[in-house]
Amino acid sequence: VMVGLMLASVWSWAIILEKLVTFGRARRESSQFEQQFWSGQSLEELYALLSRGRTQAMGALFVAAMREWKRTVEQDPKTLRGIQLRVEKVMDVTVSRELERLENRLLFLATVGSTAPFVGLFGTVWGIMTSFQAIAASKNTNLAVVAPGIAEALFATALGLLAAIPSVIFYNKFSSEAGRIGQRLEAFADEFAAIVSRQVDKKI
Repeated sequence: VMVGLMLASVWSWAIILEKLVTFGRARRESSQFEQQFWSGQSLEELYALLSRGRTQAMGALFVAAMREWKRTVEQDPKTLRGIQLRVEKVMDVTVSRELERLENRLLFLATVGSTAPFVGLFGTVWGIMTSFQAIAASKNTNLAVVAPGIAEALFATALGLLAAIPSVIFYNKFSSEAGRIGQRLEAFADEFAAIVSRQVDKKI
């Protein structure tokens, strides 16, 4: 039980550190992209700049939408009437993919947070039962004999809480941040869809 709880705690902290970096990068890159997007820079230039590297969050959403736009305009300009729907579908898929990437492995944190205390309690109950059996066998109720076994048994509960508390805290934090990033992506998708609609009206 203790080994399992320690492994769960280590893996939880590994996920927590990885997600801190991932969410921090997503927020930072989204803010940088918004500054570039609304700075008046040409969308073609911005697309050429971003498409050369690996983009995340809002940048990935923009690149996916622009790729669909350019594919339609360059291959068959007559299909512009349906381009807005296609761009919106592409952005919806990209938003879902980005949120899935951000929320990946958060379920493990939720599972550890909800089950680790009970696993630790199971270890404690099992350890206390073993201690009492040893006391009954030795027929010695001296505190010096009883205390080590009880302390070892209670250590399992402490490990369970040690694994569960950070998992619950950071699961709630990351879930909230994923929701906020999702709202930013949806808002940008609506704004870009409006831009596409205006461009289509001009070309038709």
